[in-house]
Amino acid sequence: MANISLEKLMQHGALWRGRQEAPVVENVEPTGWEPLDALIGGWPRGSLTELLSNRNSGLPLLMPALASLSKTERWLLWTAPPHLLYAPALAARGVLMERVLVIREVSRTQRLWAAEQAMRSGACAAVMAWFEHLETAPLRRLQLAAEQGGCLGILFRPTSAIRQSSPAALRLRVTPTTSGFDVEVLKRRGGWGGGRCLVRL
Repeated sequence: MANISLEKLMQHGALWRGRQEAPVVENVEPTGWEPLDALIGGWPRGSLTELLSNRNSGLPLLMPALASLSKTERWLLWTAPPHLLYAPALAARGVLMERVLVIREVSRTQRLWAAEQAMRSGACAAVMAWFEHLETAPLRRLQLAAEQGGCLGILFRPTSAIRQSSPAALRLRVTPTTSGFDVEVLKRRGGWGGGRCLVRL
C-alpha cells in the first residue's frame, strides 16, 4: 500500500478541514433562492433530503427547483401530501402540471412502498413524501432508492425526528416566519451541520 502524505491529501482536496466551509457539492439542483444556495449549494440530486417542521412547512422552498425539473421528461411525484394540491398555485409558480403525479389516501405501508419504488425507478425527477415517523431501515432504503434513481428524494417530517439519526444527505429544520422561512442546517454531506439563513418569499 502506497504511503500518501497528509500534505498531498490536502492539495488533492480529498481532505476537508473542519475550520473551512463545506466543500462544494457539484451534483445539485439549484434551489432558486440565493441565500439558500449560498448555505447548502443546492438540493442534492440522487440523495434524500429531510425538511423538518411541525407545520408541514417547506414546500415553497422547493418551488423554483420543481418548476425547473417539470420541464424535463421526468415526473414530479407527491406521495400522500397532507393537503390537496392547488393546481393554479403550482402553475403560477412555473410548475408544468402535466408532469405532476399525486398519490392520495393510501396506508403508511403503501406510501412507503410507492415512494421507494418511484425514487428507484429513474422516471421521477423528484419524489416528495410526508411521514410522521420512520424507522432507520426504511430511511436507508429510501436513501439507496434515491441514489439508484438519481432523483431528489424529499421527506417532510416533524421536528421530533431531529433526535433520530438519518442517512439523508441533507437535513434542514424549517421554521415559518412572517416574511418567509428560517432554515437551519442540521446535517449536510461533506460538512458540519450548523449555519442558517432567512429565505424571504
